Amino acid sequence: MRGVVFDGKAVQVVDDLEIRDPGPGEVMVAVGAAGLCHSDLSVIDGTIPFPAPVVLGHEGAGVVEAVGAGVTHVEPGDHVALSTIANCGACAECGRGRPTMCRQAIGKPGRPFSRRGEPLYQFASNSSFAERTIVKAVQAVKVPHDIPLTSAALIGCGVVTGVGAALNRAKVGHGDTVLVIGTGGIGLNVIQGARIAGASTIVAVDSNPAKEAVARQFGATHFLPSADGDAVREILPTGADHAFECVGKAALIRQAIDVLDRHGQAVLLGVPDATTEASFLVSSMYLDKSILGCRYGSSRPQRDIALYAGLYREGRLLLDELVTKTYPVEDFAKAADDAHHGRVARGVLTF
Repeated sequence: MRGVVFDGKAVQVVDDLEIRDPGPGEVMVAVGAAGLCHSDLSVIDGTIPFPAPVVLGHEGAGVVEAVGAGVTHVEPGDHVALSTIANCGACAECGRGRPTMCRQAIGKPGRPFSRRGEPLYQFASNSSFAERTIVKAVQAVKVPHDIPLTSAALIGCGVVTGVGAALNRAKVGHGDTVLVIGTGGIGLNVIQGARIAGASTIVAVDSNPAKEAVARQFGATHFLPSADGDAVREILPTGADHAFECVGKAALIRQAIDVLDRHGQAVLLGVPDATTEASFLVSSMYLDKSILGCRYGSSRPQRDIALYAGLYREGRLLLDELVTKTYPVEDFAKAADDAHHGRVARGVLTF
């Protein structure tokens, strides 16, 4: 079968991948569509260290092809969006309702794939850049058949991360003010999460002026080319209640912190190099400001993916509009180049 493989030095689209059968508590999914997220590119450029060879992809949707023993919530023929959180469901963090913090789900990649007799790692417990993948049952979330797979694919990473950061981590409230730095796939979902939460003012920041129209479409009330403090305070005189950094640059993290109002929160979503350090004025923290990390939108995928699918069907959550362009998987190089240069909100690979 076809798939996108990174061998530690280069990426290639291959057609000789093999995959084992699903075991107990596992689901085999025939992938129909997979969004290309910057996290996939970060594995390639080394920003996210990951063992190789690895089958890439972590934002996908498809049709259940087979289930292992004990799986009852989905069956062959069901449409599912795929989560990256292979949480165990039994540890203290899972018991507290924090599956994104499950210690069994981080840093233990499986190897369900093989090629020419060599096992290949699975990226983010998902590897949706393959015609078929195997996930834990908890990762397969049933979605209605009337949601296009190209749109449903985006729920599993970009939507749960961005919308979840606004609703679950920051808990944006009705009437709050929000600043979003970076209007790529994650930033746009933060924007619409803030809109759904009832934020009164949503300021989008991006150095590319061509992104203003889509930012406003998703809910931005204002658009700025930079998060310069003076420009932000012309719109938000006392600062923002919530500032989200969605790019992964130390200088922008500092700007997000500096533009906060009293009791404001800076939420870090962009992924810089693992050794990156950022600075801030410690004295500013004594105004009850907070700096929050956020993994995967602090989500509960089985709950949240179903919730977001429902909001899409009600017309409150935009999914189709996120899909800038679709590419056959063989055009991965073109899709990656478009994503790297910011030409698309989300490019989607299809099989």
